Amino acid sequence: MDWQANIIDDTEGIGELLAETHRIAVLGIKTEQQSYQPAFYVPQYMAQAGFEIVPVPVYYPDVTEILGQKIYRSLADVPGEIDLVNVFRRSEDVPKHTSDILAKKPKAVWMQSGIYNDEVAETLGKEGIKVVQNLCLMVEHRALAR
Repeated sequence: MDWQANIIDDTEGIGELLAETHRIAVLGIKTEQQSYQPAFYVPQYMAQAGFEIVPVPVYYPDVTEILGQKIYRSLADVPGEIDLVNVFRRSEDVPKHTSDILAKKPKAVWMQSGIYNDEVAETLGKEGIKVVQNLCLMVEHRALAR
């Protein structure tokens, strides 16, 4: 299989991906205290749009819930299937999470606006995981919802 077929960068592919997505793990989610930051308000928007959000913060060791949902410290710890991992980490920090992503084997990984790592995208694509890079999940969802 051509791994590059798993790299999604067109409206049709994004629409298909979102149609198949119900449960989103948010890696690097912020707390309600940072509600002005995209790493909080994008998952909040997606929850309001009907998606199940699973918070996976990188910081905030004392926090136990975000958006009313139990948090998990790693993707591998999340019970059940994950349709999409929404990544809010700096591009250079994404490789640190590759083994955790591969351990969970979500259907897709979405790196937010400004976040991309072609090596990680290739690694995930070769494992059959769909990848979106450098796009905002909220913006794309809103555009398709019109």
